[in-house]
Amino acid sequence: MLEELKELWRYRELLYTFVVRELRIRYKNSVLGFFWSILNPLATVLVMTLVFKFVMGQQIPNYSAYILIAYLPYMFFQLSLLDASQSILSQITLLKKIYFPREILPLGSVISNFIHFLLAMGIFFVYLLIVWLLNPGDNPFRVTVLFLPVIMLLQLALTTGLALIVAALNTFYEDVKYLISVGLYLLFFLSPIVYFVEQVYHAPGIPDAYRNMVYVLYNLNPIAMLMTAYRKVTLDPQPVVMIRGGETIDAGVLPFDWTMFAVTVIICLLTLVWGYALFNQKKWQFVERP
Repeated sequence: MLEELKELWRYRELLYTFVVRELRIRYKNSVLGFFWSILNPLATVLVMTLVFKFVMGQQIPNYSAYILIAYLPYMFFQLSLLDASQSILSQITLLKKIYFPREILPLGSVISNFIHFLLAMGIFFVYLLIVWLLNPGDNPFRVTVLFLPVIMLLQLALTTGLALIVAALNTFYEDVKYLISVGLYLLFFLSPIVYFVEQVYHAPGIPDAYRNMVYVLYNLNPIAMLMTAYRKVTLDPQPVVMIRGGETIDAGVLPFDWTMFAVTVIICLLTLVWGYALFNQKKWQFVERP
């Protein structure tokens, strides 16, 4: 694997070219360009806020910020895997003619989406600042936000590892891209994006005897743990009120689970290493695909 990394470094200018190409062609011939990458999640979060807050009665102040801080990272994860799944197949003719490290193709997709994600997060903080200026109160920027780059790098590692696996497998089995689409759809609802992790712990359908076990199993999902981490380090803790057994209970605020976060760190790094190893094992067979 060390030799593949050295070769990838020698081809770093080609990787840069692929990333720039991905950034240019995504919104080619569109008037708003990059802003489509932020307008889509903003429109989605606006609809979610209207439904959950004004139709279903969710009483959490600035609810849209709590959704957006988890939704933007999830969009990066989703778009990266979907783009990477097609990255090898779309260039299979080129691969049969010219040699270059094959991993440049899925890596280009992931890095270009990560750049969009960084820009979207910048706009998110501008949004927080505007909300604070319009409604002066507590400072919306927490000291723990300094931990945010660590979480983003961990998600980048997890996404890159999975993108390499998906790109390699989809080259031989095109069912993979459909499985990924279904999996991403289900994962969206199995991660704390439109709800809070406190609601999972206090869910009325879980017997008290199994509550801790279910909570641990839930947080073994690295995306669920990362979404919780984004919310915990960026925004103020928000007490959650919910109904259980016909009674309104205060679910309070659960402390950040550092033990489960450590497990997530291990999963992210192992996924990156295993994904790169699997891709290198399969990449010589790409040109043999009929």
